[in-house]
Amino acid sequence: MMHFESQYRSREVYELQNIKPALLDDIALVHSRSYIHGLEKAMPKAMDEGIIFIDGSGPTYATETTFEESLIAAGAGISLVDAVVEASMVNYNPPIGFALIRPPGHHAVPKGPMGFCVFGNIAVAARHAQRVHGLQRVLIIDFDVHHGNGTCDAFYDDPDIFFISTHQDGSYPGTGKMEQVGQGSGEGATLNLPLPGGSGDSSMRSVFDEVIVPCAQRFKPDIILVSAGYDAHALDPLAGLQFTTGTYYMLASNIKQLAKELCHGRCVFFLEGGYNLESLSNSVADTFRAFLGEPSLASQFDDPTMLYEEPLLRVQKAIQKVKHIHYL
Repeated sequence: MMHFESQYRSREVYELQNIKPALLDDIALVHSRSYIHGLEKAMPKAMDEGIIFIDGSGPTYATETTFEESLIAAGAGISLVDAVVEASMVNYNPPIGFALIRPPGHHAVPKGPMGFCVFGNIAVAARHAQRVHGLQRVLIIDFDVHHGNGTCDAFYDDPDIFFISTHQDGSYPGTGKMEQVGQGSGEGATLNLPLPGGSGDSSMRSVFDEVIVPCAQRFKPDIILVSAGYDAHALDPLAGLQFTTGTYYMLASNIKQLAKELCHGRCVFFLEGGYNLESLSNSVADTFRAFLGEPSLASQFDDPTMLYEEPLLRVQKAIQKVKHIHYL
């Protein structure tokens, strides 16, 4: 696999050093202080027991370093927002940020952790962009196979943060219905796009071009943040949307172009799900190739025999068959 570390590609890839952990006040812009302090107080128990269960609504665990590591993960997102915004002031085509962080964040709800997620990294970064940089209108695109319910909940009544999620219909945690569009002044600033199992590459391309792009153009964001989950890949064991490495290259290329057109190139990706290490690493690497304007290597990784016919293609074939019979 091609190396993307800064020592191999110093003129194209910049690695932020000495990331500062997020402050508790940063986390409190999204999460309740009672949750934050409760988690911090649980660390001695985790030290004694090795691992503790910290969530009653999903499989989330903690070790003695979880609190510290979660602050670092959120701090990495904040630092990348700072770096991208600073670069955009002197360069109309600034670098795109990618937070390669763990734990992930998009399931963490304001009052607690959920689904492997401790703090809402992308939600914390969105509030930071608004509060520190004056980037009032934030577009969040979440293409993880699971609905980003925590991010959705955090901004459900906020008209200035437009949350768009594509996810597999009926998958964990069971939220993200199309009728969930926000509430109060935030009504219309949430767009959930549940996709049927097997939807695949062509459906995602159609959704992006025909729904996400025009919505983003109308919203006119000041920055785009992306919950980049790679668990919709056909090889991932947790779901069945059967995206390919090429799907992620397409998304990265198109989101990069969208950010260039709408918000001076300001864009930061946040790593979310991904549970097959091979497909995860290949897809993240191809995402970087898209950022760098290099050709995709997806054809070397994606075996067409792993896919089955997508629902949209079956419908299109059925329509063509009906038309053929009609004309006969």
